[in-house]
Amino acid sequence: MQGSANLNLMIKAARKAGRSLVKDFREVENLQVSAKGPGDFVSKADREAERIIKEELMGGRPSYGWLGEETGETAGEDPTRRWIVDPLDGTTNFLHGLPHWSVSIALEHKGQIVSAVIFDPAKDELYWAEKGAGAWMNDKRLRVSGRRNMIEAIFATGVPFGGRGTLPATLQDLARLMPVCAGVRRWGSAALDLAYVAAGRYDGYWERGINAWDIAAGMLLVREAGGFVSGIREDDDPLEKGAVICGNEGLFEPFRKIIRGE
Repeated sequence: MQGSANLNLMIKAARKAGRSLVKDFREVENLQVSAKGPGDFVSKADREAERIIKEELMGGRPSYGWLGEETGETAGEDPTRRWIVDPLDGTTNFLHGLPHWSVSIALEHKGQIVSAVIFDPAKDELYWAEKGAGAWMNDKRLRVSGRRNMIEAIFATGVPFGGRGTLPATLQDLARLMPVCAGVRRWGSAALDLAYVAAGRYDGYWERGINAWDIAAGMLLVREAGGFVSGIREDDDPLEKGAVICGNEGLFEPFRKIIRGE
């Protein structure tokens, strides 16, 4: 596996956190869990995974900034670089014993994501990308799907827990999309949804009300696999506005028009 020093540091951190999470996943019923809000649970495993990642990344690059789901944002001495980390994307799946969750790490440089790692420990699938160097899963080069017909396509999304904020808009999206495609999947890990688009397993993905740490790494994976990524509104930055849509070359525009209601 050829990659930059930063990428190798990210992979090391993701694998180390993954080993810790797998150990806790095997004993998920015994985890002490505290709630920080409806549908957004924080576990002992989640916090420990972020601690491990932060120790590895900041130990190797102490001048970089930090944005983590659990520990928030910290400015770095180097204002141009920032780690963006979700130590456990798919917490609800994890706590219910469902083996569909991931570790997501991105490196941002001057506002652009330049390196990305998403690790699925349950399947031992390591997705990684660097800007201009393609997207990979383990040692396999990734490419988005080649499907061109909406009626054959499968899309993924996330539905907000408990009817929060964006649920009405998401339900309207589903009402427009489902009659014209082969199906919509909601598996509960935005990072893996994006990785699956990059791998050609899904043909597209969209979500409203999403956080930067959920999607930063996956956005680069999709782009480096030949896909298109944008805000749902064309000029919006998904990392700032919290709404993202992506797809392959043939389906991206018709898919985006449907989600926009055009």
